[in-house]
Formats: sequence, structure tokens, C-alpha cells
Amino acid sequence: MTNRRDFLQCAAAGLLGAATVSRAGAAGLPEAATRSSADMQPPQHPQSGRPYQPVATLNGWTLPWRMKNGWKEFHLVAEPVVREIAPGMKARLWGYNGQSPGPTIECVEGDKVRIFVTNKLPEHTTVHWHGILLPNGMDGVGGLNQPQIKPGKTFVYEFEMTKSGTFMYHPHADEMTQMAMGMMGFLVVHPKNPDFMRVDRDYVFLINAYDIDPGSYTPKINTMTDFNLWTWNSRAFPGIDSLVARTNERVRIRIGNLTMTNHPIHLHGVNFEVTCTDGGWVPRSARWPEVTTDVAVGQMRAIEFVANRPGDWAFHCHKSHHTMNAMGHDVPTMIGVDHRGIVDKIQKLVPDYMVMGDRGMADMGEMEMPLPDNTLPMMTGMGQFGPIEMGGMFTTFKVRDKLQPGDYKDPGPYQYPKGTVAYEWTGELAEPTRASTAKADDKTVTVIKPSGHGGH
Repeated sequence: MTNRRDFLQCAAAGLLGAATVSRAGAAGLPEAATRSSADMQPPQHPQSGRPYQPVATLNGWTLPWRMKNGWKEFHLVAEPVVREIAPGMKARLWGYNGQSPGPTIECVEGDKVRIFVTNKLPEHTTVHWHGILLPNGMDGVGGLNQPQIKPGKTFVYEFEMTKSGTFMYHPHADEMTQMAMGMMGFLVVHPKNPDFMRVDRDYVFLINAYDIDPGSYTPKINTMTDFNLWTWNSRAFPGIDSLVARTNERVRIRIGNLTMTNHPIHLHGVNFEVTCTDGGWVPRSARWPEVTTDVAVGQMRAIEFVANRPGDWAFHCHKSHHTMNAMGHDVPTMIGVDHRGIVDKIQKLVPDYMVMGDRGMADMGEMEMPLPDNTLPMMTGMGQFGPIEMGGMFTTFKVRDKLQPGDYKDPGPYQYPKGTVAYEWTGELAEPTRASTAKADDKTVTVIKPSGHGGH
């Protein structure tokens, strides 16, 4: 029988720190499953071990595992990857097992977990298990808790999951570079009691961001705040999966933030409660209804609600620039400037020149202006009524009466019942009430002008 010492270079490594794998141990490594597709993998129900309700990762997947001598074993490979941000644009990132973010790791409270990490990057790395309570030597801070994992080496981390909740993993080695290049993943620890906090659908995604010049492929890693691609699971709208639910199902959405700023996450059509944070589950007595929750840097939040209103509901970050793609921050405001008279002259010098911005930026949703290769439009996406005029951190939450349990496929546009869509009014209109200003004794006062109908 193989015992755990076969996996470690020294017998005490399981207690003192992550250690490199011996040759004998390497021969017994679990499969390093890989996946590059941006299609969401449906929840994978466990074939062995403790039962749990699995999660669905937006544009992602769950890492397979094996049971060996009472340990649940996973294999992560840190490596360069190519990620499609949205149709029409790909980025050269770093990630795990063929994708950025890496695969979601799922396990159960009380599981003994062994995670092999193989480094195929051009520099050393480590893995920190963000929010997990574990032995100090397994915490993954290079130089402080363990030696760095050098290129070509495999280390092993071993710990017991002492509590359930919502967590992340990411490097704690050359962190500015490696996280800016996309190295991160989600870690979900399910409750030992499968009926505790049970929901019908459980979604997860990470918030991340990149600064990639138009026409290029590789993020600028020294950017501090001026990002131009705001993404969920390294995808931008319209490339982000829609979330779906059957009417009256209970839904949980777990969100982790590894960007350089906070994100107020807003969901239309429901009132939700924050039920889990970085530290664990929130008691019912401490919750309150929200439609927006702010997720700060390094934080995790799980929100829950009953999907009781059919329709196609918007789901997005409420920082307006975060629902745009590749927007230059130095573009001047041209509202009210009529520069159409010089268009012909400019087009003689710049044939692709177009008038834009003089009436606002809504025209961008319909323009088909030339772009550099591998560049996304600033505003994109089409709905059944026309351009949606969004990008970045935006997607839809689709609730349907006839969606089958366990079906995660996009059901297409919502079929609105007759008389339930806002419509154009062509009848007579009363003069609207307006506020205007008037000066009296050097003071500005507001004067309310009543409508022209029904006054006394």
C-alpha cells in the first residue's frame, strides 16, 4: 500500500510546508486535466466521496479529482494560456490547466485535500489558498511559508477543510505580474450536511481586469488603475455566459474580486441577500435585502434569492466604465460640437474618419467602424430590440417558467406577454412641469412652473 510519504521529499513536509514531489511520488500524480474552451461546463456531480450540490462556473469548469488513501487529490498546472476574452479577441495570459482563471476546485467540509502544483511558467510561483484556514506551512507565501516552486518543479499542498464557504486561490510570488496575467481560480468548500444552505443553482465567477492595448495580445502588467478590459472570469460581454434559472428556483451566485478596485455588483429583477462572505456564512438575523452589493479587492461574496420574475434581467458592475471595452480615457467630450462640416476634408486625409460623440456615445452601439485586429468594440451586444450598448462586466440573468431543472443552456430571448413592453406614446401630451432658476436679491431660487393644463 502506498502511503503519503511516497509523495513528499521529506516525511515532515505535510506539517512544515509545501514540498517538492519526489520521483516516486511524481509517478503517482493524478491526471492534470486541461481545458481551453470558454463554454460553461454543467455542474459535475461527485462520483465518490461526500455528496454535495455542485457549482456552475461562468465560462469555466470544475477540476476533476481522485480519492487515494482517504485524500482527495487534485493536480494544478501553472502555465501560459490563450484566453478568448470575447468573440473577436484573444489574450495571451497565464493560468492553470489551459485556462484563465483556472478550474474551480470543489470539495467538502472535513475533506483531506492534497493538491499537486506543477510549474510550467518561465519563472517561479506558489499558490495561496485565499481564506482557507490551514497549517502555516501550506499558506503559499513564497519565502515566508515555503520555497518558491521553480520552473519544471511540482510541489504538494496538504490540509483539511475545516469549514465550508467561498474561497479563491492565486499566487503569492511575483504577485503583481502573475495576477495581472490572469493567475487565479475559485475554491468552493461545500457543507458537510448537503441540506445546509441548499439551493437549486449555484454559480461562481471571479472578477478580473486587464490593460491590453488595441491590436495587441499581452496585458501590461505594470498598470495600477488604468485598465481597459473589465471581465468576469476573463470574459467580456457579449462573451460572458448568461445565468439561467427556472421560475421560483433558489439561486446562489458566488463572486470573488481579484482586481485593483471595488465593484458594486447589481442584479435587476430580484431582491437578494448576502449569505456568505470571506469569513463564512452570514446568520439569517444579520442579513438584509439588497439589489447591489459592493465587492472590495480580495473579497468574496455569495448572494441568494428566489428567481420569481420571468424575463431577461441585466446583471453587471454598476461602475459605468466597467461595462465598456477598450475605452480611451483621454478621448475629449464632443457633445454639442458640430464638426460634420469638416468631415469631407478630414476623410481626404483619414479615409476611415467618422463623426461620433457630438450627440453622446450611443451611436457607438450601431457603428461598424474599423478596429485594429484582436480588438473589441467599446459598446457591443445585440438584443431583440436593438443594440444593448454594453461591454465588459455585463451579462443577463434569464428566468423561464418552462426551463427544466439542471438545464443550463441559454433559452434565447424572452417572449414578452402582450402588453408588457414599454411602448411609444403618440397621443397628446400635457406641458410637463419643469424646474427653472431665477435670481432674487443675489440668491438663486428654484421656481416650479406648473403644467399648462388644470391650473387654478
